[in-house]
Amino acid sequence: MDENELRAAVIATLKAIAPEVAEGDLRADRPLRSQVDLDSMDWLNFLIGLHERLQVDIPEADYARLVTLGDVLDYLARKLA
Repeated sequence: MDENELRAAVIATLKAIAPEVAEGDLRADRPLRSQVDLDSMDWLNFLIGLHERLQVDIPEADYARLVTLGDVLDYLARKLA
């Protein structure tokens, strides 16, 4: 999976939780939860959705490392490599 496919999968998963998300408005370096206004349950559903879509285990211990869109993309790219 290349970088564009991974980003598309992450955005699609995010839009399943928050359909109002405008991809063009997302900044890779800003906290994702505050950009999209996700509560803790939405965030958990997003991470579960990534696990299901990409077949990547995301241990709870890693949740705190996933703050920005860039963090999520980098993390998943490493896991999928």
